[in-house]
Amino acid sequence: MERLPGIGPKSAQRLALYLLQAPEEDVDRLAEALVGAKRLVRRCSACFNWATAELCEICADPYRDKTVICVVEQPIDVAAVERSGEYRGLYHVLEGALNPVLGVGPENLRLAELLQRVRDLQPAEVILATSPTVEGDATAEYIRGELERGGGVKVTRIALGLPVGADLDYADQVTLARALRGRRPME
Repeated sequence: MERLPGIGPKSAQRLALYLLQAPEEDVDRLAEALVGAKRLVRRCSACFNWATAELCEICADPYRDKTVICVVEQPIDVAAVERSGEYRGLYHVLEGALNPVLGVGPENLRLAELLQRVRDLQPAEVILATSPTVEGDATAEYIRGELERGGGVKVTRIALGLPVGADLDYADQVTLARALRGRRPME
């Protein structure tokens, strides 16, 4: 269990002991649920989010705004944006970020599919919502260049900066610099 993300040695031990003490039916239900999920869940054929059908619920929703595509690194990022309640467009999951050190180049991501989707849907805007890391920034810049070469679509980047409730004196200089660059008029 230590190989699961976010599970260290102590958590793995606690989970193992809990499962050993749990009623056998509960453990069987958990095992069946895991096997069932692994068999049933797959990638959406349009955006590469997780889905239980050919299209995920978002791509299949006729009320989503098809003039905007938000590009994220992983399906968990779709969930994060959805929790904000502020976005009603489509998504495109890259399944990673550019990372030459680890051998992850453009051909290892869903970039070709993104470019084809932009040609097919001709959205008014593509929002780049990659992580605020060196790899995420490099991926966003690469995509911006590819989309601008194709022309006709507005390319934006999510604003990055200080979280609500943060004190300025605790902010690192990169975060503070991004917050200043991303400033906008007060509403």
